[in-house]
Amino acid sequence: MTQSFTPELLVKFLYKETTASETLAVNEALYHDPELQAEYETLQQVKRHLPKVKFQPSSNTLQKILRYSERTTVEKTA
Repeated sequence: MTQSFTPELLVKFLYKETTASETLAVNEALYHDPELQAEYETLQQVKRHLPKVKFQPSSNTLQKILRYSERTTVEKTA
C-alpha cells in the first residue's frame, strides 16, 4: 500500500505533534523514500532559519496587567 505524506503532516512531525501511528508511518517512509527525506530535510532547514519566539512578556506589559488587576479587584485584602 502506497501512502502519500502531505507537507502538513511533515510539519506536524517536525514539531513532534503527530500521533504515535503517524510518527511510526512517517519514520518508516523517511527510511525508505529519499525524495521524502529531502523534503523533510528542507523543512528542517527552514525551521532553523525561523526567528525564535519570545515567550516572556515585557515588564511594561506585566505592569499594565497588574494595574488593571488592582483596579478591577472586587475585594481587597488587608
